[in-house]
Amino acid sequence: MPHMTQSHRKLIGVFLTMISIALWAVLGTAIYLLLPPGLPGWVLIIYFIIAGMGWLLPSMAIIRWMAKPDVAVSANQQ
Repeated sequence: MPHMTQSHRKLIGVFLTMISIALWAVLGTAIYLLLPPGLPGWVLIIYFIIAGMGWLLPSMAIIRWMAKPDVAVSANQQ
């Protein structure tokens, strides 16, 4: 069975990153709509900072996976 090359991982990773950002935006909006009205501005600023940076964790994992070097194929496996 052939191994996945780095270029294939990058192609898949781009789509996974876009999907995760879109899902994070939907989740962040849904949580914002559940917040009670009339919250102080500083609470909303903290929420938007956390929600705005939250997409970084899944994206970092995807990018780390995409950047893995290709596995060297030995002469016996060709």
